[in-house]
Amino acid sequence: MTEQRTTPYSLTTPSTTPTAAPSASAGGGSVQTSSPGIGSSPDPGSDRNSGRRQSDRIVAASEASQRSLDQATAHARGDAVVLIAGPSGSGRKHFGRAIHAWSRRVGQPLVVFPVASTPEGLHAQELFGTTDGSQTLSENTAGYLAAAGSGTLLIDGLDKLSPPVRTALVQALQSGSFRRPGQTDAVRVEARILATANGEAELQSPDKLLGDVPVQTVTLQGLADRREDVLPLAAHFLAEVSEQENIRPIGFTQDARNWLVEETWTGNVRELRERIRQSVRIGNAGVISAESLMLSTDGDEVPSFKDAKRAFETRYVEGLLRRCSGNISRAARLAKKDRKDFYDVIRRTGVDPGEFRT
Repeated sequence: MTEQRTTPYSLTTPSTTPTAAPSASAGGGSVQTSSPGIGSSPDPGSDRNSGRRQSDRIVAASEASQRSLDQATAHARGDAVVLIAGPSGSGRKHFGRAIHAWSRRVGQPLVVFPVASTPEGLHAQELFGTTDGSQTLSENTAGYLAAAGSGTLLIDGLDKLSPPVRTALVQALQSGSFRRPGQTDAVRVEARILATANGEAELQSPDKLLGDVPVQTVTLQGLADRREDVLPLAAHFLAEVSEQENIRPIGFTQDARNWLVEETWTGNVRELRERIRQSVRIGNAGVISAESLMLSTDGDEVPSFKDAKRAFETRYVEGLLRRCSGNISRAARLAKKDRKDFYDVIRRTGVDPGEFRT
């Protein structure tokens, strides 16, 4: 943004008859109206449904995920701002949808403001709306905050929202209303605010993002830190994708199960789901092998044989060394290869055995 970074939005104490917030959807994001039937408190257990679709289900087999789920269900009962923080791909937005579905606002819209995909110069217009014909990402001029009405606004990427707009949001939440440029009537803030942020650092000092606004937090761990979730999640995604592809799901081979647990999952839950989806398409069957998981990529393009072989060798070596705590001789015996030959494979892949030694 240019010198108008000192946001043009004036903030007022709400009057008794404020201008009603428009219910138009905001461009670039999404508006979802949930059924009131799923607003009841979730039953105890590790597999909780946050909506009617199978994809809405939250699988929590690990203690870390159970803690996150307990935080989410507890916060869903109130109206306070909730900050959901965790690494990219860990399911932050999924938890946000769940909190809305379990809240008393379930019958009202759920509006998602995708900050990362919105140019910084348009953050203010997209969030608060405009009345002077300023540029927006769509024909909508109401803004995400007004579009949410008395429902829920999920700000996906609060840490990426430009500081001046974040300051204006804090003031709007504190005063209960805001005015758009050239507008005399105040727009009351009626929506509940949920927000996501990358990493745990934001949870240590949420005031850096929202000042004095009271914030409740939900912490999500990366998939590598909650490996007990990997196989239940994989089974969940296999059922989901098989239904979409009209294939009867059967399961995973033992090698595939071993590979799933040993994988580092730097892309977290999002990467796991994508690999399962690609594996189903590659194999065109409900049985998933380790080979199909290794061949799967983030897109629809199938890698060349040379690239697939290199990727297989790298993941195979990493898996063996991780299992053997970096002991090359033991890994070579498991691979049924001469130690020297196995060492040549290690050098070819560029894997450092020292990284797996404890």
